[in-house]
Amino acid sequence: MNRENKRKTFEKGYYRTHACSDSFTCRVCGRLVTPQSAGTDHRNHCPNCLSSLHVDIEPGDRASDCGGIMEPAAVWVRRGGEWAIIHRCRRCGGLSSNRIAADDNPMKLMSIAMRPLSAPPFPIERIEEMTRRMGGDGEMNW
Repeated sequence: MNRENKRKTFEKGYYRTHACSDSFTCRVCGRLVTPQSAGTDHRNHCPNCLSSLHVDIEPGDRASDCGGIMEPAAVWVRRGGEWAIIHRCRRCGGLSSNRIAADDNPMKLMSIAMRPLSAPPFPIERIEEMTRRMGGDGEMNW
């Protein structure tokens, strides 16, 4: 059943209150994704590459006409320590946050989390100089 037919079949907000038991093939990596073993009833991204599709405006409403690929851009930690993925749509640039699932690729999650540390927005060899300019002594006391 394609996205347009699904929107016509179910009333608005259906997926907010009902588990999604549909399997899908990831458009990015081609892997078959099933809702089992996700640890949630609302599977919305591929556990392998962490990509998703832009189908919602509000979570579960299936009201977006964009349909673009949502790529994992960052991770953040919610109150209580739960991790979530920030997705950015390749087509329209929209952002959304999705809880991680139990079967998500831990190496992919860690690589996304490490991006800011592995490529800082300043030259790392000048960190001592920048620390001195901010009022510190510039010494790296590890």
